[in-house]
Amino acid sequence: MTNQFSHVTSLLDKWYGESQKRTAAIFSLARKLQPTIIFIDEIDSFMRTRQTDDHECTRMVKTQFMTLWDGLETDDSDPLSNRVLIIGATNRAQDLDAAILRRMPTRYHISLPNLNQRMRIFELILSDEQLEKDVDLEQLAQQTTNYTGSDINEICRQAAMQRIVELCHQQLTTNAEESLSQLRAIKQADFIEAIKKVRDSHQHQQSFNKLFLD
Repeated sequence: MTNQFSHVTSLLDKWYGESQKRTAAIFSLARKLQPTIIFIDEIDSFMRTRQTDDHECTRMVKTQFMTLWDGLETDDSDPLSNRVLIIGATNRAQDLDAAILRRMPTRYHISLPNLNQRMRIFELILSDEQLEKDVDLEQLAQQTTNYTGSDINEICRQAAMQRIVELCHQQLTTNAEESLSQLRAIKQADFIEAIKKVRDSHQHQQSFNKLFLD
């Protein structure tokens, strides 16, 4: 099985007509390499609900993509033809165009990480970071209910940035290498402050449940 991992940026081009060529090329290559999976990450940024004010190029690419998608029908005389599977991933299923949802009758909801999984995510992200002894990953995991792995990664990034902000405020006169060596370890308070800034994904989960699971 051959996999094609496509990001929206690999389809869109600033030159008129190039985006359509790239879209057609993906389907053409998928047919030649079949059986193939075309995986589109962040599909909502490409196939969100169509609006009257959409750019002409964007509308054309969406239309062409769906037309080529509809063309992936198995020939009854050759059951091995057009063995191409399209899979999309999104955190905002509520933004997808209705026409796309009709073409994706099977949907899988990846639930949010539980307590132990959130602790493990913190451990993996912070494995190479210098932490103060007061950092309690279990407590952080308990305070991040309804947070995704991406949310937790952002929390860790914000917490790590806090010490850099402090260095900037101190207006150090030493060179960059010496300044970097003075970076303190990340404290529990840094994480608590970061959690206040990063919004959890509970609303996105509720939207998904309302659309697909009710």
